[in-house]
Amino acid sequence: MNTAYPYHLDRRGRTAAASDDQHLRNLIEQVLFTAAGERVMRPDFGSGINALVFAPAGDTLAAAVQSQVQGALEQWLGDRIRIAAVEAESDNGSLRVEVRYSALNSDVLRQVTLSRTL
Repeated sequence: MNTAYPYHLDRRGRTAAASDDQHLRNLIEQVLFTAAGERVMRPDFGSGINALVFAPAGDTLAAAVQSQVQGALEQWLGDRIRIAAVEAESDNGSLRVEVRYSALNSDVLRQVTLSRTL
């Protein structure tokens, strides 16, 4: 059973569960939006893209985000997923990151698109 993220209770008052696909998506989101030093026992966990919030928006920011996201996902989830592509786009003060991946035990390609306003 995979625990749902963020943690909450289901209708029966039990720990809510997540499907395998939703669990992987949740793990990707946790890696991307966890800042370095945020986890006490794993201070190097995360992608570090939160530190780029004050960087000038544009192609340079998108390239830096793309590189950091790819590296973080391979480091922290390389034993669970295979990264097919990472695309980042910065436009009008917002950042959009698209990750295409498949579970290691599957050839089904999935896509996660996450956005943040800078």
